[in-house]
Amino acid sequence: MFRSKAAKALAIGALAALTLSGCAAGGSDKPADGKDTKGGLISLVTSPLDNPYWTTEANTVKAEGEKLGYKVNISSHAQDPKKESDLIDTAISNKSVAIVLDPAGADSSIGNVRRATDAGIPVFLVNAEINTSGLAKAQLVSNNAQGAVLGAQQFVQAMGNSGKYVELKGLSTDTNAEVRSTGYASVLGQFPELELVQQETADWDQKKGFDKMQLMLQAHPDIKGVISGNDQMALGAIAALKQAGMLDRVVVGGFDGAPDAVTAVGAGELAYTVVQPVVDFSTAVVKQIDEFLKTGKTGVKDEKQSFDCFLVTKETASEWVDFQRKG
Repeated sequence: MFRSKAAKALAIGALAALTLSGCAAGGSDKPADGKDTKGGLISLVTSPLDNPYWTTEANTVKAEGEKLGYKVNISSHAQDPKKESDLIDTAISNKSVAIVLDPAGADSSIGNVRRATDAGIPVFLVNAEINTSGLAKAQLVSNNAQGAVLGAQQFVQAMGNSGKYVELKGLSTDTNAEVRSTGYASVLGQFPELELVQQETADWDQKKGFDKMQLMLQAHPDIKGVISGNDQMALGAIAALKQAGMLDRVVVGGFDGAPDAVTAVGAGELAYTVVQPVVDFSTAVVKQIDEFLKTGKTGVKDEKQSFDCFLVTKETASEWVDFQRKG
């Protein structure tokens, strides 16, 4: 199972970036309200950093923030709304010039965003949305519906249009989990010979994916496929199938484009994965923060912004590294 040393090191505590020099457009380092943000603190509050997807999100925000002259502090709420609340309070106390939040919940995070906004700190959301508009300055996410359709279409092809299958769903409080599941259903429901026999929630977690897969195999030993809401759950399912000696006859599909998943696709263990452009939107959010702090506007028309996903198959796996296409 994938748990890189770098990811574990990040998870131990918050990281602080060094201050680099930078200047605003037109030679001014001050935003519209007159505050000097040069060298200010951007606080990123994100999900578990033992997952390569969120590690990449954190590393990208940190690197881009440093390039533009900000300090960056990284912390993880571990998908716990109470911990997220405490970390937002810390970011406010530390006089952050902006907060980047990967929400712990579509509803539970609303109050935290409002509290920071009321304290005069702009909040920018990445990867997942909250169930309200006009509060965060921007919400940048993968186009999960489009990505789910890409994955489901490939799943149908790999299944040969027929057979029993099961589904591993992500965290129930995360809108991405339902959007992906709905996207899968919109495609798979068009094929009457494909039969969904069980759904289980595994909270985006590899160990839970392994455990839930074992349970589903006991109930449905004749399944032909597993469609998963993310790569970590899919990799857990693969481990369970290997243990049962069934991987050679069960199709497994993932979502995220994590390095271990891309390797598994290339090896023929995972039928495909769908790359989320986490580097792209993590880069974009820092640029929008910088623009907002200097001008009072993000420079982007819409608060909610979606970034298209990409399909990775065995034929194209060698073209991808660290959530990006090579070259």
